[in-house]
Amino acid sequence: MTLTDPTKNRLWAYGLVLATAAFIGSYFVVPGFNGFEPTQFPKVIEEPPVQPSGYAFAIWGMIYVWLVIAAVFGALKRPEDPDWAAYRPWMVLSLGIGATWLPVASVSPLLAMALIFGMLAAALKAVFRLGVTDRWLQQAPVAIYAGWLTAAACVALGVLLGGYNILPPTPAALISLILALLIALTVQYRLHRAPEYGLTVIWALVGVIVQNTGPLNAAVVGLCVIGIIGILGLRGTDTE
Repeated sequence: MTLTDPTKNRLWAYGLVLATAAFIGSYFVVPGFNGFEPTQFPKVIEEPPVQPSGYAFAIWGMIYVWLVIAAVFGALKRPEDPDWAAYRPWMVLSLGIGATWLPVASVSPLLAMALIFGMLAAALKAVFRLGVTDRWLQQAPVAIYAGWLTAAACVALGVLLGGYNILPPTPAALISLILALLIALTVQYRLHRAPEYGLTVIWALVGVIVQNTGPLNAAVVGLCVIGIIGILGLRGTDTE
């Protein structure tokens, strides 16, 4: 039996609800997880300079709530809408991988880093496949989710580079932040929309600045300031 496009769209809409539930449910499987523990690495670094200050991670609460609202709205009100259809399979893939991330991260930082880059790749694909209707329930939550993953994946890379003693903490932070900025600037420029993506990366960069002001790490703070200016400069190329 061949499924019609409206039926496929409806199934993906329901699948996105399930993937979102699984993603959020993993938080309760591993309660109290606040990032990699320094003792998970050969070299203990209590406060990696690449990592944003703790308050920045509160954005996850908003992301969780917004993703749930968007998925439920889409399933109930736009289940067969072709404008909502293209991004859903990629978002299901990203959230499906994400549902395994917390349990894996608690035992294997290396595998967790591979997973989060997989989440990011699928999320960025979803951002580029977003439709144009219902901006605040379709575009905004996905763009914010992808923006935070851009920062989080590169933060994980920086923590691992330092923790496995591949690079000293500051060079590890600089290399990882440069990668994050290259991804963010390229995505924001090619999108020409979804400013929520870039603003979320800025949120993470401000958190890194706060983390590195006492004592001052001039190299990391300076790079973050340059990155923020660059992202804001691209706002002039956005069409919405």
